[in-house]
Amino acid sequence: MALAFFYNSEINIDTVQLVLNEETSKHIVQVLRMQNGEQLQITDGKGNLFTTTITDNNRKRCEVVVINTIKSQKSKVKISIAISLIKNASRFEWFLEKATEMGVAEIIPIICTRTEKQQLKFERMQGILISAMLQSQQCWLPVLQEPIKLNAVINQATTQQKLIAHCEVENNKIQVSSIAANSSEGKLILIGPEGDFTTDEITSALQNNFIPVSLGNTRLRTETAGIAAAALLCLV
Repeated sequence: MALAFFYNSEINIDTVQLVLNEETSKHIVQVLRMQNGEQLQITDGKGNLFTTTITDNNRKRCEVVVINTIKSQKSKVKISIAISLIKNASRFEWFLEKATEMGVAEIIPIICTRTEKQQLKFERMQGILISAMLQSQQCWLPVLQEPIKLNAVINQATTQQKLIAHCEVENNKIQVSSIAANSSEGKLILIGPEGDFTTDEITSALQNNFIPVSLGNTRLRTETAGIAAAALLCLV
């Protein structure tokens, strides 16, 4: 049976003993009813997986000692998705959850000309990433950036392969799946808002060496396009 799996940002490779916060302690002691001597696993979200033993099953401040540490391998290809914020927060949260499960390394909320919502409940969104990481049994927590203007992303991007998925008719679009299959370079893909990027935004991206790509033959919602990009880039 798999050990219970938790996240703690304070644990590190030098940690010998750790007092867990009240929320985690309550879950371990009251929900899972774990006892002293039982083992559980903790990740720091930075690739380290710590196997620990409970030494004090206090429901407010459970104490554990680290008995083993394993370093999880990071994906060879870093996938970053820069995606427009959308009006419906629950749909954006769904995107965050699924993108995390598929192994996206970085999520950049962007503000475009047609973006209707320009703010993000950062702590809530971070919590969704953590829950999805634990649910999918991963040890790498995606980096969630603060919302940023699209132009800043276009001008500052240093990723090896820069992609933009847009809906305008263009004969030289490349299928994302073919790029994923033929390249081991890091990738950044831009996903636009409802109504798509403007012509000026697309032009600016292309002038900054972004490659126009297609996610398929149908018109996708913003969050669906983000999930499609994550699947095609991470799972191919």
